[in-house]
Amino acid sequence: MIFDVLTLFPEMIEEHCRYSILKRAIEKEVFSVNTINPRDFTLDKHKKVDDTPYGGGAGMVLMAQPYVDAYESVERCENSITIMLSPQGEPLNDKIVNELAQFDQIVMLCGHYEGFDERIREIIKPREISIGDFVLTGGELPALCLIDAVSRKIEGTLGKMESADEDSFSNGLIEYPHYTKPREYRGLKVPEVLLNGNHKEINEFRLQQSIERTKRKRPDLYKKFNTYD
Repeated sequence: MIFDVLTLFPEMIEEHCRYSILKRAIEKEVFSVNTINPRDFTLDKHKKVDDTPYGGGAGMVLMAQPYVDAYESVERCENSITIMLSPQGEPLNDKIVNELAQFDQIVMLCGHYEGFDERIREIIKPREISIGDFVLTGGELPALCLIDAVSRKIEGTLGKMESADEDSFSNGLIEYPHYTKPREYRGLKVPEVLLNGNHKEINEFRLQQSIERTKRKRPDLYKKFNTYD
């Protein structure tokens, strides 16, 4: 998998990828993360990539030329998809993450200021994705969320693929509670069923815990789960 990120702040992407699971996966060449700065493609001698909006209004708008040229500089493989991180996009969820993990390349556009000149959308025709109904100062954090989430679905990123398969939302439910040593802490004990070695009973217990947690914490998800169950 190749992640290509168009960003005005490449250091934000690169620095995050120097730690923990992402760092190890990149070193093992499970996937790669590249950054492309639209400032390197602007025709303005001051490296300007934004300007005032036609029609008036507050803020600045990202210009089409630097972003389109930066995008067209990226060598794309056949099984590639382009994503624009935008509050206007479809909400990111586990289903979409699984879909994106099937591609060999994801090109991402990170916005700033008041957003993109509309002609960027019209020319590039990206799939737009949002990480929630709120606005951030830029698209770098959403891009990192996407990289982190998708990379977990790629063989070799995690120690065991089962870790991703059992994550919250993978089956429409919130994940069950976890415990580790010691068996008792401040009077709170590990449930006995997790200690008996009976994997059938353990799986049943965990599923029931997931269902109960989802019903209590995310009734919206529980309603969907109960409908399809």
